[in-house]
Amino acid sequence: MSNRPGEDAAISAASADAERVQVVQPRLWNPAQAIHDGVRRKFGEWGGVNESIEPSTTFTTMRPEIMKDMFEGKVGVENGCFLYARHFAPNSLSLGLRLAAMEDMEIAYPTASGMAAITTVLLQLLSPNDHVVSGGAIYGGTHALLEKFLPRFGIHTTFVRPSDTKGFEQAMTPQTKIVYVETQANPTMEIADLLKLAEIAHAHGALLVVDNTFTPLIFTPKHHEADIVVHSTTKFINGRSDAIGGAISCSHELLLKMMDLNTGTLMLTGPVMDSRNAHQLNMYLNDLPLRMKAHSERTMTFAQRMESMGLPVTYPGLPSHPQHQLAKNMKNPDYGYGGMMSVDLGNQDRATAFVKELQRLGGGLNAVSLGYFDTLVSISGTSTSSEIDGAERSAMGLSSGLTRLSIGYTGTTESEWDKMQQAIECARRGSK
Repeated sequence: MSNRPGEDAAISAASADAERVQVVQPRLWNPAQAIHDGVRRKFGEWGGVNESIEPSTTFTTMRPEIMKDMFEGKVGVENGCFLYARHFAPNSLSLGLRLAAMEDMEIAYPTASGMAAITTVLLQLLSPNDHVVSGGAIYGGTHALLEKFLPRFGIHTTFVRPSDTKGFEQAMTPQTKIVYVETQANPTMEIADLLKLAEIAHAHGALLVVDNTFTPLIFTPKHHEADIVVHSTTKFINGRSDAIGGAISCSHELLLKMMDLNTGTLMLTGPVMDSRNAHQLNMYLNDLPLRMKAHSERTMTFAQRMESMGLPVTYPGLPSHPQHQLAKNMKNPDYGYGGMMSVDLGNQDRATAFVKELQRLGGGLNAVSLGYFDTLVSISGTSTSSEIDGAERSAMGLSSGLTRLSIGYTGTTESEWDKMQQAIECARRGSK
């Protein structure tokens, strides 16, 4: 991969205990700066400091010949020509360019949801008899898509623990077309060695697709040779839990294939993000760096304090995390280790008591999703990972007491910690 100005592209590898451990020197890469500097700022139609909302579903051409050329692919948005909002619209293009800059990719396409982004990519790249090797600890909806839905089309998946690079290598077959993983696994918080997985995928002629939903700004998968990056923008990128959305960051070549009038999944399945949502999300990007820092700082504090209480906490920022050094070496400077952590409270009764008490005290909301400004907490085995059967949950280290926390930044650290501590003590007593 060619380097870009202002980046330190030093990447090295070291061996430890007969295992290859990725050692990546942090690049001089600030994705937040890229959001602002990498794309020329657009002003509103009437000179306003904010970009205007363009809600049109269809767009005019001054001459019929231009429309003919657009349908034939001779001209497009790069020439300032828009055709139909399911294809591209000004607000989705603007947002896509900024998301691409953040991920250091050529282009990004905003979709109606995170699952729309994932499904669109997989259906474009896979055909009957193709094979996927995927991290087993992934969002339950993605797991169901791979395990139960895609086999209807002759596409099958082998699941491997995200941190088991040898397992990925052993699972590869001549039919494997995609290696799929989440940078930080949901809900076990394992960190994937993206560079090693990219090497494995590329050696077998496959592509590495990475879901970076948990860690925008913190990790840049492209810098570790990922081919495609997907997001549920509903989460941290949005930060307000007021609009569903997703994004695909990829090469121009792949985007053109997905937008093909006859064979493109973007064009034919229609997972476009609404222009109003795209405009709103574009505005929210401006404070994403501040929000990610705030999430990370408080999560680190809570994780350290819970660990000091003897709780089995999993957070990449803790030295006790199995992939702490890998995460430290992979991450971008300035944004910490993210706002997601998990704690194993031993069993479902204690986890339930904890969640109930935390919500009663106003220290967290019992809700799925993540990246909200208030803390969101859920018992993974009975919520976002419920699509995964019990045996698989056990294999991936997901116990009945595993509780996922998306730590918010509202209130003071000490006031929110007091509520968290009371809920922990309630769980320890086994209160209902």
